[in-house]
Amino acid sequence: MARGAADLSLLLDVMAGPDPLEAGKAYKLELRSARHSALKDFRILVVDTDPVLPTDKVIRGTIDKLASNLDKAGAKVSRSSPLLPDFAASSRLYMRMLLSFLAATFPPEIYAGACAAAAALPASDTSLQAERLRGIALSHRDWVIADGGRARLRAQWRELFKSFDAVICPIMPTPAYPHDHSPEQEQRRIMIDGEPHVYTDQLAWPGIATLPGLPSTAIPTGFAPDGLPVGVQIVGPWLEDRTPLKLAELIEREFGGFVPPKMFDD
Repeated sequence: MARGAADLSLLLDVMAGPDPLEAGKAYKLELRSARHSALKDFRILVVDTDPVLPTDKVIRGTIDKLASNLDKAGAKVSRSSPLLPDFAASSRLYMRMLLSFLAATFPPEIYAGACAAAAALPASDTSLQAERLRGIALSHRDWVIADGGRARLRAQWRELFKSFDAVICPIMPTPAYPHDHSPEQEQRRIMIDGEPHVYTDQLAWPGIATLPGLPSTAIPTGFAPDGLPVGVQIVGPWLEDRTPLKLAELIEREFGGFVPPKMFDD
């Protein structure tokens, strides 16, 4: 969306706000200022991988380098916290809720087939792939229960952001990867440190911020050995969009920001 964090801040100012045709008649948006203006004042939790969906060594390496740089710059950097919501549980919930939304537009025959497949799943199968299938068949009653789970997740994040100002974590498990246009997404695979993983499981990492509705700023952090770009996300507190944007701006200023990737031949 932009080549620098300052541009993202400008875009936020221009675009954010209630719909002027409806809510804008009674409400206006007043986002609070960033929590801090200097790197040394930020309290940052850094997460680089998870057993549910591991990250490639290139991703882990770039996050480790960024964490070390932030530590040297005076920021308070933590590598773990009991306050962090359970990644496995939130990822399964995200997959169910995401597919319950997407499946509303599925053709009837596709929807019916998915519902039958979901009913045949063993209860012991808690893979992200299985949760996506269950999400397609989610009843309204089960969706309401799932939405309650999302509310509890938001409460967990509120507690975490009393102790931290931002969470830096992967936005995808690998650097940029070759396009795969095969029609069945669940049959596609990505390689993480040489091991195949289900293509659509990648959604778990952006789902960290998406499910609870938290602001997240994606920033470039360099290039993989093959020259393809690598990035991470900075997740901030609910309705405190300016905090991850400010941290992104400070990281860009201190350690460098966007660099155009080299052109590749077709």
